[in-house]
Amino acid sequence: MYIRELLDSIRKQDIVLPEFQREYVWTREQAKQLMVSLYKQYPVGGLLLWKTDKPPALKNVKELPDKLGTVEVLLDGQQRLTTLHMLTTGDIPSFYTEAEIESDPRDLYFNLKTTDFQYYQRSRMDGDAMWRRVVDCFTDSTLNVMAIADQGADDPNDKFDLAKRLNDNLNRLRQIREHDLPEQVVPHHAALDDAIDIFDRVNRQGTKLTDAELALTHVTGKWPQARRVMKEKIDEYNAINFYFGLTFMTRALTATVTGRALFETIHDRPRQELKAGWAKLSRTLAYLVNLLPHQAFIHSTDDLNTTNALVPIVAYLSRNNSIFPDQKSIHHAVNWLYSALLWARYAGQTDQRLEADLSIVAKEVEPWELMRRQIVDQRGRIEVKASDFEGRTAQHPLFRLAFVLSKANGAVDWFNGIPLGATHGAAYAIHSHHIFPQALLYKSGWDSDNYLHRQIVNEIANRAFLTAASNRSLSDTEPADYLPRVEEKYPGALANQFIPMDPKLWRVDRYTDFLNARRELLALKINEFRAALITEPEEIRHRSVAELIALGESMVLEFKSTLQWDVVQNKQNTELRHSVLKTIAAFMNSEGGTLVIGVEDNGNIYGLSNDLKLMGQSRDRSQQLDLFQQTLRNIIFDNIGSGTTRYIDTRFEDIKGNTVCVVTVEPIRDGVFLKSSKGKDKSKKFFIRVGNITRSLDPEQTHEYLNRD
Repeated sequence: MYIRELLDSIRKQDIVLPEFQREYVWTREQAKQLMVSLYKQYPVGGLLLWKTDKPPALKNVKELPDKLGTVEVLLDGQQRLTTLHMLTTGDIPSFYTEAEIESDPRDLYFNLKTTDFQYYQRSRMDGDAMWRRVVDCFTDSTLNVMAIADQGADDPNDKFDLAKRLNDNLNRLRQIREHDLPEQVVPHHAALDDAIDIFDRVNRQGTKLTDAELALTHVTGKWPQARRVMKEKIDEYNAINFYFGLTFMTRALTATVTGRALFETIHDRPRQELKAGWAKLSRTLAYLVNLLPHQAFIHSTDDLNTTNALVPIVAYLSRNNSIFPDQKSIHHAVNWLYSALLWARYAGQTDQRLEADLSIVAKEVEPWELMRRQIVDQRGRIEVKASDFEGRTAQHPLFRLAFVLSKANGAVDWFNGIPLGATHGAAYAIHSHHIFPQALLYKSGWDSDNYLHRQIVNEIANRAFLTAASNRSLSDTEPADYLPRVEEKYPGALANQFIPMDPKLWRVDRYTDFLNARRELLALKINEFRAALITEPEEIRHRSVAELIALGESMVLEFKSTLQWDVVQNKQNTELRHSVLKTIAAFMNSEGGTLVIGVEDNGNIYGLSNDLKLMGQSRDRSQQLDLFQQTLRNIIFDNIGSGTTRYIDTRFEDIKGNTVCVVTVEPIRDGVFLKSSKGKDKSKKFFIRVGNITRSLDPEQTHEYLNRD
């Protein structure tokens, strides 16, 4: 269909946009390149439309005009059509409002002489008649190329040739409206779920949508108001400096509804469950944004290096009536949050690590200690050392934690006494101040062209926190001159920001010594601050097997009917042990996990009765359980490694008259290999978890996996 026909169909609401579609997200550069491609007559892709007489909820359309037959619902191509509508008509299509267009391309200009497309630049375009707004090229019927040529011709004799050239270029631009965009049509008999599935497939093939956007599409398909409700909530929290985007909201809703981190797990949830989950999430977020400033000294999401670190807390609260049960639980959660942020728990493999942590939240009544162990397994330690600050600048997570710690310590602005946790307005926004000013250091022998010198000059240990007005008042004053005045005016203000109090260290010739002393102070105070939150140990209480079964198999949870009893042949089959060992090895090589032996894949309870009989029918139940546990440990010892059994914890639990074994597996940073199940085969394999499947890697994949970030 020609572009002009498509735009006319949008105007008449013959083509409409479903509510489950994402917003207009194109950048101005993408809009410009679309026009460049069309002008050059390059292909720009096609459209996917769904003809239906029962359209789903539509964007900014409460009720369609009376129409006979079907309308066409735009499933793919809305970014292009929205751009074309704005640039050729000057108006926003009816399915959007002005406020929803965050990246407006309508100040794109076209040079009638060179045919260049550029966004408005005053110094370049004012006074140059050749530059015309693209919108005006399409909508201004009075555009006079002869008058333009008269202004732009270097030689009056060339005016007519130039006018013809300008006219040809202008007509070629206007011919864009006659470009034929190919269409693919979903037939009218397709249901809403079919249309969303096709939309999903098309966008996955083109990798145009993120997993979060696809998940939100599925949510909106069942609950049409979801996107708008989320955006209203986002605006509400933006006003108090908590900036939650649609990706976070979708992830948090997924965690609340499913207890999982993977976006795909929410695709098939019904409308009623989604709305109930949103109501719960709304209560949780309202509680959380009020709690974080007072209990964690986090006054804004700017204090976080990622909002993903809030997802496990959201999942925990959703299981506890949207509140922490007591102060101890708050302290343990805040301690974990600081550690997750500090050690960039979710900087890589985000889905896998969130899935592992949410599994712990689901399985444990109080999950924070086990989640801290995950960070130790990932990073090797959780304590901060002075050396961690060396060369680290404001982009490092330690910088934000230093600010949080300063607020917790009662820090105030050094020049106006305003508490740093209670500033409002642009003039009192928090700035990072160089204690030894850059200008001073660069005049004193540090080289601004030397990368290593710049790192040391801008190091976290040379930073304090002031309001904007105060930060601008300092230039190249030596700390030895101004820090004594600060301490005199506001006693304790320096110590509250962990400044070494030896005045000799405040001289520029002692800058290196100052850094060493402050690094030590910062590391000491951060460790003390976090440790003070968890002086009372957290009680480890596992959730019951019934609760685990309700979770279903996942990346960190698997069920096995037996250890070595063949339910088909009704006899012992030691080869079945290998299936259990594969799962355990995969958990060790991934994020850890829980294996429940005695439960079938579908969650039915099979029990260990037949496995226990193999331990000797003459023995009592206690002896049989001991031997079962010892057998499991022995086969792990023999097939995975002698040092791996310490990463295994087993317990037995009775459910519905049957005994099952719960095996909790911790991850091993260096990786483990599993011996072949075939007697003479001495080869070993490397297994990992991918979703709820155990998968082996070849040698090259194993090497890459073990050397990942």
